[in-house]
Amino acid sequence: MSGIGPMVADPLDGKGVRPARATALTSVLWALALPAALLLSAAVTQWSTWLGVVLVMATVACAGCLVGFAWKRAGAATLVCFGGFALTLFAGPAVYDGYMRTVGEPVDAVVTRVVDRDARRGPDMFCTVRELGGERRTYEVSQRENCWGQARPGDRVVLREDPLGLLEPRLPDGPDQGNTPEITLASTAGLTLLVTAGVLYGGLRRRP
Repeated sequence: MSGIGPMVADPLDGKGVRPARATALTSVLWALALPAALLLSAAVTQWSTWLGVVLVMATVACAGCLVGFAWKRAGAATLVCFGGFALTLFAGPAVYDGYMRTVGEPVDAVVTRVVDRDARRGPDMFCTVRELGGERRTYEVSQRENCWGQARPGDRVVLREDPLGLLEPRLPDGPDQGNTPEITLASTAGLTLLVTAGVLYGGLRRRP
């Protein structure tokens, strides 16, 4: 006998390590890419509602197919889809508010008209605002641009205008609006983490 026993496969030869690393890497990449795509889609809705909705639906469908069908994690897919829809509802206003507060150019203006176009289904406020200087442009802004009845005709306000001209101006907050922007931002952050965790879990625990 030669004294050399049968060869045993080395468990650390790297053949099982590489697939595990590849699985972890792709899971992390998808967990970062899908929430980022949802945030971008929510931001687009503030510029073009229909284009943003199409992007949101496509991203959510992609997430559901990936986690639910490709990775065979139905529970995680359900969490990601519902969390993704909720995320876009909060992320759109949060991105708009944050952008206008940070980058928006302050312009003195006066409120000329405030109307509620459909009080039967709840407030549907629109404010007509005219610049006091510059080109003296007139804008009609909706609740999405922070017209919630906090201003009255004749009130002087400081608008925040988009320097790129893509988004409608934003009215300043009223004294009774409290910390609504902070709540919206916190909800966006929490839902982003939820979607990220759901995709990461589904990817790491994927079934063959």
